[in-house]
Amino acid sequence: MARSAESVSAVIKAYDVRGVVGEQIDEDFVREVGASFARLIRSEQTSDRVVVGHDMRESSPKLSQAFADGVTAQGLDVVLIGLASTDQLYFASGLLDAPGAMFTASHNPAAYNGIKLCRAGAKPVGQETGLAIISAELVDGVPQFQGDPGTVTTRDVLDDYASFLRGLVDLSQMRPLKVAVDAGNGMGGHTVPAVFGPLPIELVPLYFELDGTFPNHEANPLDPANLVDLQRLVVESGADVGLAFDGDADRCFVVDERGEPVTPSAVTALVASRELAKEPGSTIIHNLITSRIVPELVLEQGGVPLRTRVGHSFIKQQMAETGAVFGGEHSAHYYFRDFWGADSGMLAALHVLAALAGHDGTLSDLMASYDRYAASGEINSTVSDAAERTEAVIAAFSDRAVSVDRLDGVTVDLPDHAWFNLRASNTEPLLRLNVEARSGDEVDALVKEILAVVRA
Repeated sequence: MARSAESVSAVIKAYDVRGVVGEQIDEDFVREVGASFARLIRSEQTSDRVVVGHDMRESSPKLSQAFADGVTAQGLDVVLIGLASTDQLYFASGLLDAPGAMFTASHNPAAYNGIKLCRAGAKPVGQETGLAIISAELVDGVPQFQGDPGTVTTRDVLDDYASFLRGLVDLSQMRPLKVAVDAGNGMGGHTVPAVFGPLPIELVPLYFELDGTFPNHEANPLDPANLVDLQRLVVESGADVGLAFDGDADRCFVVDERGEPVTPSAVTALVASRELAKEPGSTIIHNLITSRIVPELVLEQGGVPLRTRVGHSFIKQQMAETGAVFGGEHSAHYYFRDFWGADSGMLAALHVLAALAGHDGTLSDLMASYDRYAASGEINSTVSDAAERTEAVIAAFSDRAVSVDRLDGVTVDLPDHAWFNLRASNTEPLLRLNVEARSGDEVDALVKEILAVVRA
């Protein structure tokens, strides 16, 4: 059936499919997406099957089954892996050398669901690499296939996924650790026990019950409010480290033994250091919001830092083009060459645990060397004209700017290692501000000055 361009564009975003179940997304819709995706794959003659996984949301099983029906109706086979984290689906895509579809809305509220699509080997599918074609077919109506339908099989890859991740990190010298984990009622409750099970870890679990209504807090650890329960648990239980996963468990946030958050930039620097120790001179990717500690450390250790735009499609593209061994984002997405260039919060967590286990002191001691700067975090402002406000800020700092670049929004470098970035949202009338400087006082002063212009 043909659909309006407006209804399709509201759901098929730049990087994935996402919307409110029953209003924007239903079984008929995802069945057509599945059919169109199968046509795309069949036209490329790259695979004869698609692997499908889903998270714990109430709508996920039926939607993933409808998608599978759409794929098989176009003559391709489907491998259902059932409950999975997003990086578990990426693993299956790599293991089976097959395109994949993951049903999840990540950290969005319970009313939402969506699809993350990839080609074989976990290669991303975005607007320019397939989603625009799928959108056009949904508007025109997906042509029917005249051949025989495909088949559906099931396969449990959880143990294989867990074993594969453990094999990528040297865990042979691990000392016993007490690890508190907040799964946020998301897929971490499914994957953490499988991955950590054979390790000398005393697990202190929090909200491991799979529940797509998220009864305890949003499964979005990027919001500090959603880390509070884990911070309290770490201190009360005497844990060595705390880990928090988002809804589909592809992002991981770290809390030290004091209950203090460890920035994703510091985790990026730590993992980069470990990867460079294994492969000296390697390329490390970081997005432009990541702390300057990352490129500084990479250079100090003889590596090649590569700065990129924010967003997984840009980083994965750069990973493929440069052969970079690792990449990290300020949002706690961590990408690994040996994981098909895809992101895995669980793999980053294993690196943190291995580093801590090989260190005589506490996690806060270990991370102190990666804590050179203070940062504001992302601050959003509602504006009527993002471009005009951005230019006003640039003008206000013209006499102090060391450099200005427009790789993604605008980044202004200031004296003594201070800098800020302003980026306009693609979907909302927002300007996003990130500031970094030597001290918290300097960050606060810069934020105040910039927001006075942005919100004038």
